[in-house]
Amino acid sequence: MNTNNNVYTVIYTTVIVVVAAAILSVAAMALKPMQQANIKAETISQMLMAAGLTDTDALSRMSNDQILSMYSEKARAAFIIDAAGQKTGELNTEVSDIELQDNLKLENKNIASGNPSLPVYVFDKDGEEINVIPVYGAGLWGPVWGYIAFNASCTEIVGAYFDHSSETPGLGAKIKDEAWFRDQFKGERVNFSKPDDSFDIVKGGAPAGVKDDSQVDAITGATMTCNGLEAALDTWFKAYMPFLMMKAEAAAAEVCCEDGCQEGCQDCEQTNNETVQEG
Repeated sequence: MNTNNNVYTVIYTTVIVVVAAAILSVAAMALKPMQQANIKAETISQMLMAAGLTDTDALSRMSNDQILSMYSEKARAAFIIDAAGQKTGELNTEVSDIELQDNLKLENKNIASGNPSLPVYVFDKDGEEINVIPVYGAGLWGPVWGYIAFNASCTEIVGAYFDHSSETPGLGAKIKDEAWFRDQFKGERVNFSKPDDSFDIVKGGAPAGVKDDSQVDAITGATMTCNGLEAALDTWFKAYMPFLMMKAEAAAAEVCCEDGCQEGCQDCEQTNNETVQEG
């Protein structure tokens, strides 16, 4: 065969391209399980850090299998809720088949359409219940996301963890890199009375002399990233608000009953009415 003519060149190039594509395809298929395992372990790591069950130093010394085992050990439950806050399905927490609702970009679209399938992850921390939910939105250069941990009654934030795809190092990237920013969220609350604007990230935090449990200090020089993260929090908190409020109301009713069925407790009134009817 004449190796100097155009036909040979075209055939040779085609064969090389086909062989290279086949090799890359096989490599991608072989590496896919490992990539998925890394993604799952990374997602779980973020939830565990938000819940205060571990930290970056401890995680750096753990394998994927150890991270998954820790999740399975600490998780009390994981489930899906709808827009009304009602449970619609369970997520497996067994270490051999852990299920996550981790396509947050898709779920962000579902929230906008009014038909979300929202995950709730419930952990045990020293005997206390911790509820973890995700948030997702747009930063300056790409998506930002994270996990917010609430106490058992969902009335107080007990931890947070944030990440990003391409925010500016030393500025917007601080939502992930700076512990002081995440630590501000501890002890804060979602403002149930303002469902469209239930949490604020503002420069300087709450004004002097004003106590605002739904506001943290923004990062200097990262206004757009902080604005994007605030919008993500408002969007996802609004989507979760029916669930959060039901948890808060149930906890309040339980305390009321423990204190002697005080006036206005719906659970006590219902119980009393049932007792009267039975009598």
